[in-house]
Amino acid sequence: MENKLKYDVCIVGSGAGAGPIAFELSKAGFKVVVLEKGPWFKTKDLSKDEIVATRRSVFTPNTKDEFHVLERGSKDKGWKSKSTHASGYDFWNGNMVGGSSNLMSAYFHRMKPQDFKLKTVYGNIEGGNIEDWPISYQELEPYYTKVEQIIGVSGKVVNHKNLEPRSTTDFPYPPLKENIVSTWIDNAAKKLNIETFPTPRGILSEQKNERKACFYSNYCGSYGCSSDAKGSSRVSLLNEAIKTGNCTILPYSKVFLLEENNKSIEKVHYYTRNNEKKSVAAKITVVAAQAIETARLLLMSKSKNFPNGIANNNGQVGKNLIFSAGGTGSGLFSFDKLSHREIKELTTPGLWVNRAIQEWYEINDTQFKQPLKGGTVDFVFEHANGITKAFNQKYANNGDLIYGSALKEKLKNYFTQQKKLKFEIFVDWTPTDDCFVSLDDKHTDKWGNPVAKVRLGYNTHDVKIGKYIAEKTEVIFKEMGATEIRSNITGNPPSNLQAGGCRFGNNPKTSVLDKNCKTHEIKNLYIADGSFMPTGGSTTFTFTIYANSFRVADIIKKELNSKYDI
Repeated sequence: MENKLKYDVCIVGSGAGAGPIAFELSKAGFKVVVLEKGPWFKTKDLSKDEIVATRRSVFTPNTKDEFHVLERGSKDKGWKSKSTHASGYDFWNGNMVGGSSNLMSAYFHRMKPQDFKLKTVYGNIEGGNIEDWPISYQELEPYYTKVEQIIGVSGKVVNHKNLEPRSTTDFPYPPLKENIVSTWIDNAAKKLNIETFPTPRGILSEQKNERKACFYSNYCGSYGCSSDAKGSSRVSLLNEAIKTGNCTILPYSKVFLLEENNKSIEKVHYYTRNNEKKSVAAKITVVAAQAIETARLLLMSKSKNFPNGIANNNGQVGKNLIFSAGGTGSGLFSFDKLSHREIKELTTPGLWVNRAIQEWYEINDTQFKQPLKGGTVDFVFEHANGITKAFNQKYANNGDLIYGSALKEKLKNYFTQQKKLKFEIFVDWTPTDDCFVSLDDKHTDKWGNPVAKVRLGYNTHDVKIGKYIAEKTEVIFKEMGATEIRSNITGNPPSNLQAGGCRFGNNPKTSVLDKNCKTHEIKNLYIADGSFMPTGGSTTFTFTIYANSFRVADIIKKELNSKYDI
């Protein structure tokens, strides 16, 4: 049977969890096929069109065809569900070759050693399902280094009290060019005895092979990159995999079933763009469709051996979903309080803020009974997208809708007389019994398959940590002279930063995957997106997903080299 298989590896999805495996396996001479549900946009297709990026579902599925059902509420007040088609709230992200890595802001902070053993270091949290990782930071560290080199990470390593151990002294690319406001942040923080450092970014500051350096276009997050500086899976990995002649990418291929026999995946079934049903057979199957859709696919793939879904005889698939959340804050710098030189420097388009704080990555404060896991603060200008900025000016301070001359005057003042600086806070999302993926029993997608129902419960502990850090950060804004300082810390999750649902661990009763990210119950099925994460650290997930996927790629190579037999 082995000789009849066209492919060694079939990968479902093409984002950060898929790219490293396609890259490494195809370079090693193995035949790889990538099934991507969305289109294959090339760099020339990724313009800075605001309508495309923010007002139309060009990069996400049309919710008439596919949607999620979101459950919100609490144990006390009950749960209410509503489809994203009915609400207009698009909970998708990055439906294309390269996935959401095409659209990321590319904050590339590593997780810390304590993030891999939260339960051991800090203990459990009431209402939480905290578990230590089955691997250590030291095991993943070489792969963080590998990502920095291959994806291309820019920055400068600055010693601070929460700096993680590194095997290299600095990033392979120097920091991106910075706006003068970065210095203002440094000076204000220094007066308050708070350490700052340049934000590492998965964006090239210098050319790397065919990829150009950052163009400083002023439009990054939520937009595709026109210079290929952003280290998306598409440009940094898949393009290179294709050059080997061993990697085939099939866009518009919607996988709906993993066919299992004798505890192995024998075929992967998918719909084509014309809604034809086709299938692929491979020695090893890797699912990396982003956490919610990965869990949904496993739950839909039922068989005699797995009546509740593939690899789900312990009932853990879809459980303990997590997000990278916290909240945001902002402050305004009025031009009437600045010199002409300061205004010119502050409003220079395209330059990065690129400042971060991990002063409170661990919180030791007498108001708390014990040390607590904290989080990361990243500073960023309000997005340059004019439509969004204008849209947010339609209300007066009392909440009334304004229009006509009053709206025109407010828009003129907002766009010409001030500049908004924001901070984004990332704290651990505590996994709970009230945040999970299941199959909806009433709604189906355009192919007749049940859509994912996502319960979005959260632990109030996470909001408490976020508010603590926000209050500390607001003091920096005051020291800088900002006005109208405010923050918004909630338990609302971002759709683009999702993980968990198929956590890895040593106990087959409480985890879906083993430490190598292979399912406990299926001998040739791996999960390589963020689904594997039991906890997410106080950073965005992409860097860690990339690193772990390179680790899994090495494991699969060894397995294939030992003549894996399905």
